[in-house]
Amino acid sequence: LSGSARGPPPVSTNHAYSQYAQGDIQNGPPPMDHSMAQPPVSQPYSQGAMNLSGPHPSYPQQYRAQPSMQQMTNQMSGMQVGSGPLTSAGPGYAPPPSSKPPISAAYSAAAPPSYTQAPPPVSGTPSQPPSEPAAPQPYYDGPPPSQQQHFPSSAPPPSQPFPSSSPYSGPPPSSQPWAPAVSRQQSFPPGPPTPAQQTFPNSAPPPVSQASYSGPPPSSQPGPFPPTFAPPQQANHLPPGPMQQPPQPGMQGGYPPQQNGAFGQPRGPQPGYAGPQYPGQQNYGAGPAPTPAPTQKRLDPDSIPSPIQVIEDDRANKSSEPFTTGVKGQTPPLVTTNFQVKDQGNASPRFIRCTAYNIPCTADMAKQSQVPLAAVIKPLAMLPPDETRPYIVDHGEAGPIRCNRCKAYMCPYMQFIEGGRRFQCGFCSCVTDVPPHYFQHLDHTGKRVDCCDRPELSLGSYEFVATVDYCKNNKLPQPPSFIFFIDVSYNAVKSGMVNIVCQELKTLLDYLPRENPEADSVVRVGFVTYNKVLHFYNVKSSLAQPQMMVVSDVSDMFLPLLDGFLVDVNDSRMVIESLLDQIPEMFADTRETETVFGPVIQAGLEALKAADCAGKLFLFHSSLPIAEAPGKLKNREDKKLVGTDKEKSLFQPQSGFYSNLSKECVAQGCCVDLFLFPNQYVDVATLGVVPVSTGGSVYKYTYFQAEMDRERFLNDLRRDVQKPMGFDAVMRVRTSTGIRATDFFGSFFMSNTTDVELAGLDCDKTVAVEFRHDDKLSEDTGALMQCAVLYTSCSGQRRLRVHNMAVNCCSQLADLYRNCETDTIINFFSKYAYRSLLNTPTKTVRDTLVNQCAQILACYRKNCASPSSAGQLILPECMKLLPVYLNCVLKSDVLQPGADVSVDDRAYLRQLLSSMDVSESHVFFYPRLLPLVKLDGGSLPMAVRNSEERLSKGGVYLLETGLYLFLWVGANAQQELLSNIFGTPTFSQIDPNMTSLPELDNPFSQRLREIIDSFRSQRSRYMKLMVVKQEDKAELIFKHFLCEDKSACGGASYVDFLCHMHKEIRQLLS
Repeated sequence: LSGSARGPPPVSTNHAYSQYAQGDIQNGPPPMDHSMAQPPVSQPYSQGAMNLSGPHPSYPQQYRAQPSMQQMTNQMSGMQVGSGPLTSAGPGYAPPPSSKPPISAAYSAAAPPSYTQAPPPVSGTPSQPPSEPAAPQPYYDGPPPSQQQHFPSSAPPPSQPFPSSSPYSGPPPSSQPWAPAVSRQQSFPPGPPTPAQQTFPNSAPPPVSQASYSGPPPSSQPGPFPPTFAPPQQANHLPPGPMQQPPQPGMQGGYPPQQNGAFGQPRGPQPGYAGPQYPGQQNYGAGPAPTPAPTQKRLDPDSIPSPIQVIEDDRANKSSEPFTTGVKGQTPPLVTTNFQVKDQGNASPRFIRCTAYNIPCTADMAKQSQVPLAAVIKPLAMLPPDETRPYIVDHGEAGPIRCNRCKAYMCPYMQFIEGGRRFQCGFCSCVTDVPPHYFQHLDHTGKRVDCCDRPELSLGSYEFVATVDYCKNNKLPQPPSFIFFIDVSYNAVKSGMVNIVCQELKTLLDYLPRENPEADSVVRVGFVTYNKVLHFYNVKSSLAQPQMMVVSDVSDMFLPLLDGFLVDVNDSRMVIESLLDQIPEMFADTRETETVFGPVIQAGLEALKAADCAGKLFLFHSSLPIAEAPGKLKNREDKKLVGTDKEKSLFQPQSGFYSNLSKECVAQGCCVDLFLFPNQYVDVATLGVVPVSTGGSVYKYTYFQAEMDRERFLNDLRRDVQKPMGFDAVMRVRTSTGIRATDFFGSFFMSNTTDVELAGLDCDKTVAVEFRHDDKLSEDTGALMQCAVLYTSCSGQRRLRVHNMAVNCCSQLADLYRNCETDTIINFFSKYAYRSLLNTPTKTVRDTLVNQCAQILACYRKNCASPSSAGQLILPECMKLLPVYLNCVLKSDVLQPGADVSVDDRAYLRQLLSSMDVSESHVFFYPRLLPLVKLDGGSLPMAVRNSEERLSKGGVYLLETGLYLFLWVGANAQQELLSNIFGTPTFSQIDPNMTSLPELDNPFSQRLREIIDSFRSQRSRYMKLMVVKQEDKAELIFKHFLCEDKSACGGASYVDFLCHMHKEIRQLLS
């Protein structure tokens, strides 16, 4: 091959994806500010050879000879991959090499039994990134060509794009039947191997060796090989040319509006759209389109790993038998599977989920694989009714038995020796004497004879009653208090919020948290209203009417009354109800628009200090606090910063005031829950600092309208007040020798490197913990972790909840890749990425995620998969959904916002995700889409993939995102279906503004409402129902969640991202 250059022109400047030098690979995502030592994993988007028919646009660079037809044919033959016969050679098997390119396509499943090396990389000059023929790149968002009919398949998520300013909007439909057989192993041949290269001056593209080429041709083959992406920093500075196409008129920021998923049924042209685009052709602006190349079949999304299939397979295999935790290192069922847990010595997956259940023995191996070693811990998780909640163990005044050296609590991993008189710690191996009152004889196996009677010796999760030594200032705690702060400024009153809160609190006070459902709650309550000043209320039971005290000096907040502020609900019920009736009347005609915020939290903190108890503040707040007071904020919303290096400042708090206030709140055990009702920017990034640092929650009801949003707000408030929680909590994670906890993610405060401090910890909050090696581990002993949470229960008792987990250790990478949990990895990656936004440009965060995912998959390909053609994409069985889920994270509003996503929305979602558990992050990134066809019996209809192509005009679908429910109604839905659901037979009569379904007396309506109720009961936040009619304006919001499609703001489809990921992997391997 030689000198004729036939690839994309070289781009030697900014590279979109960083690749870390081998010596710098981290265990866990690489540091965001890392310097890029090796060639970047991908290059800016550059033009491949053009389609052979039709005019060529002019280029600033000169192109050399086009490839000959013979070369084209050779290349095409490498891409022709149909579903060949599956072999039974076992997991990880790729078809044997033959004289022809491989015909089967299997992305490799679990690790193979033999670990052969991948073929040696093709030689190339390290100084130049590998160059690949790029797919001709139209702005493919308009109607597809009419020959291309609706495929029963899917493309990736909208709502979560590639580098936000890149003009990439996904390749056109593929010209290859790229249909890997979904089997143990599937290899996708998207993308040419990197051929031998020479370095060329910038004026001409580098040559691409055609000799050993098994990928697609560089020209009119649009789809299956990896697209390359323009780096955002270049996107807006290059003259139109091979690197970048000018945006079409009428299209914001260079992205056409999301039209029909990437590929769907043809529709009429849109404004700003220059006529139909065909595969294999470019469109530069709205000029005349080049002559179409002959259309070929596109890549079939049914042939790539399907989340729905994986979920259904797991349900079929794992939901019938209980999951027993006695076997170390077994991977639990997926979060989408209903299963029962039997605790036999390891914590239930409802309390702890790990990214890997068989972890590498050495730091080098962990570094090589790049699989993050982390656990997502939900210490106070609620259990289903058929599972026993952790037993409470009381050792009396002596307190819990612990290891003398590392202070680990007694657990099933302690080994009793010397006839039971001493025990050896499973964490640090130290030997400790058994106290006389705890002594018991051993049986012939060396176990204590009372082992099965003691939860701490036989179970993975249990609680100890803590002694006074575990209490603040060595005295037992008081029961906690709840204080309600109601914003009574003009906006809050006008929206109806004040009236709704006051009415609801009258009944809600009967549902304060309690441990014994029969007994009354011991939680005391207090009430404050505020605008520019604060109004405290004395609701002492002896008063006939409540008394108001106003504190107008908000610069130095104090508590104007002690007696009568925090009261027992039953004693003061009459006075409290009188107060709640009067508040809406008192402020009905207010003209005060300004509010304070900092002094409100200070007031609650002072009240809890005066009462010497922990507790929770409920703030109902409506606007940016601009009144003169500590913590005053200014409006700093600036859309111009989005996509720039200064974007991170939008996620940082405006000042240090609230961080310092958080520290004081945590010290007192003062947790803050914030209910926001904004009509404009309120700076959630700053207002959320105290709730997030104290283990609290932020709820946001933008443009709150009483009739539309009342149900969602009240359900959230009821659940928030009633849910089980602990106060003044400290969590510590101990590990066995060889690994240690190094990083923590969630809603909490840390004053040192080991203790996670939570003013409040409720049943929904999780803490993600990352582990690193500090020594070698042994395959024989495995690794242990113990999470201990010291907290005050809602009845005022000091307790220790302990969760233990043992995992296996491996010296073979294949064992690691066989025992990973993708949902937990995605939960960890998203938390890592979202936190990184505080000090790293968004683009770098996204690139780091893509890079680490490519490294994980490349390591598997190189070390675990059978040798096969470089054109095949081979994925480990338990990680075959990593690309689709990672693409959903990349396209999320936080990392790639659409034009209509506000800075406040992004800050809110960023904070919300930080303490989400794995089941909630799963549906948040990959929503559940159910076709509502037959709703007979108790089972749910099988979900379909998140793509517009899966929607039938004659159907009705329910989409669950974790925060919203959408009911999508097709324009041709059957009359009977519409009558059953809406009580009207015609599509046009359906009211798109309804937020609840009519209660109709037919089995379909009843079952659908049951399904909606059951979905809501599984989530920590109430999901508002939105009815979306096909072709209605609200359909854009709905499509935003169809995450396998291309998104309106530039996010790649699943198909395109998989191609891109394949190209990244190949570049790493070469």
